[in-house]
Formats: sequence, structure tokens, C-alpha cells
Amino acid sequence: MAAEKRSHVCNGEDEEEQEDHKMEQFFALIRNFHEARNRRKDELRQRDHDVSTKKQNKIRRLNDEQSSWVPRFEWADFTEEIDFRRPPIIFPSPYNKKDDKKKQRVEEDDGLDLKLAL
Repeated sequence: MAAEKRSHVCNGEDEEEQEDHKMEQFFALIRNFHEARNRRKDELRQRDHDVSTKKQNKIRRLNDEQSSWVPRFEWADFTEEIDFRRPPIIFPSPYNKKDDKKKQRVEEDDGLDLKLAL
């Protein structure tokens, strides 16, 4: 009987240890979840802060970099003679195949009539 009581007591202690271990794991899991959530919140806040800082810097640059020179064309810009570095390209006359075929027919007709007639 003493052995049975010991095994029963050991089993009871084991069950308590197992439950304690499970509870520790559960609370560790909850703690890890909270830490991950807080870390993600911090990342999102940092990203939002970076984006807003970039927008502010861009707006500041756009306001600061306004040009004081405004380009304006005058008639004199268009009336000056333009000197080309190379002579202008002379395009060849268009090549028509139809004209070439007509010339060949005319040349063939100038020769002797070699057709046999009965």
C-alpha cells in the first residue's frame, strides 16, 4: 500500500508540475504576443513618423527651390541665321519599280520578232 501511495503522490506531483509548466508556457506565450504587438506598434509609428518627415522635407524643398529666372522667347531668337555644321542631306529620288518594268518591256520590243507564224 505504501508503494501505491507513493506512486499516487508522485503522479499527483507530476500532474501539478505539468500543469505549472503548461501555465508558465501559456503566460510566456501571452508575454511574447504582447511584446510582438508592442514592437509592431513601434515599427508602424516609426514608419509613419519617417513618412511625415519626408513629406515635410519635400514640401520645404519645393517652397525653397522656386526659380527666380523665367524663360522667355523673343522674336530675335527666331530670326537669326542658322549655320549648319554639315551640308544638308540630299535625299535620292524615289525608286519606282513600275517605271523600271516599263523600260524593260520597251527594250525587249526593240529587238527582232522571233515568233513563228504559220
